[in-house]
Amino acid sequence: MPVQSAPFGSLPDGREVTQFILRNSKGMEVRLINYGGIITHLFAPDRDGNVADVVMGFDELAPYLTDSPYFGALIGRFGNRIAGGRFELDGVEYRLDQNDGENHLHGGVEGFDKKLWDAEPFEDDRGAGVRLSLVSPDGDQGYPGTLSVTVEYWLTDDNQLITDYRATTDKATPVNLTQHSYFNLAGKGTVRDHQLTLNASKYTPVSDKLIPEGPLVEVAGTAFDFRKPKAIGAEIDVDDIQLKRANGGYDHNFVVDRQGEQGEVLAARAEEPVSGRVLEVWTEEPCFQLYTGNFLDGSVEGKGQKQIRHGAFCVEPQHFPDSPNQDRFPSTIVRPGDTYHTRMSFRFSH
Repeated sequence: MPVQSAPFGSLPDGREVTQFILRNSKGMEVRLINYGGIITHLFAPDRDGNVADVVMGFDELAPYLTDSPYFGALIGRFGNRIAGGRFELDGVEYRLDQNDGENHLHGGVEGFDKKLWDAEPFEDDRGAGVRLSLVSPDGDQGYPGTLSVTVEYWLTDDNQLITDYRATTDKATPVNLTQHSYFNLAGKGTVRDHQLTLNASKYTPVSDKLIPEGPLVEVAGTAFDFRKPKAIGAEIDVDDIQLKRANGGYDHNFVVDRQGEQGEVLAARAEEPVSGRVLEVWTEEPCFQLYTGNFLDGSVEGKGQKQIRHGAFCVEPQHFPDSPNQDRFPSTIVRPGDTYHTRMSFRFSH
């Protein structure tokens, strides 16, 4: 089906923001804007054919500029945290924005989630989509090198929303791009009853500043064991220092169990028992962050409802957090001549 577009307000400097609407023949509809590459709405059918918007966000631009905790956004240059807002690369120390206490989070004060991307709709045998492009200049938020980024979203007829990322640079720089949609498969209430399965037998424990510390930990026998379906809220309130450090919930990096498989593998599966809606997250990345909306407090309202604690969950495919400072993790450094490329998909069923 053809991609539709409509104005979605303008930035304080007058630049106009556009919303793009993708639809398929199965009743799915995705709306996204070229500001931050944000998925503003995602309508998915349930087992009875009823359609609901299953992502948190807003119906207008203004709160995305002021109140949004990365709702639906593309994240870059580096998703998650970099300790102390600094890293050393090829003998040079780089200092980044410290926008999460003393840490650097999700690319800085003006990360990719706050950039106006160039956008071009397309239709081909894969489905309907939008191609977003951005040039992040040398020194942007403290990062070295001019990074040229292209992200394609497309919606297929089998209810997949695919996100394909590519980036090149003229100087070595860390890159770790992801997508930060907040899901509630019921469209309202909390996600504590969602049945979650994670393809992960290890996770990275964090310090009180939410930086990975110590060795990887086996999930077996802990509240972090979702290898078999379990309600998100089943153990979210147990007396566990890791859950407490994340403000009473999950905000942790899990390591994908690949068993030698290459390419996209299943990272997470969530099912909402009343509606029957199912979301699978597939990724080429080694890890993903599970976040359960622990810092939402009801003070922000969007689409007619308050954004409440544990009102949504995020599964953010990524490399290990703080990789530029921790040699034990795979490198996230992209150099001239390299092409960063990764793909992920949100797959819906019922």
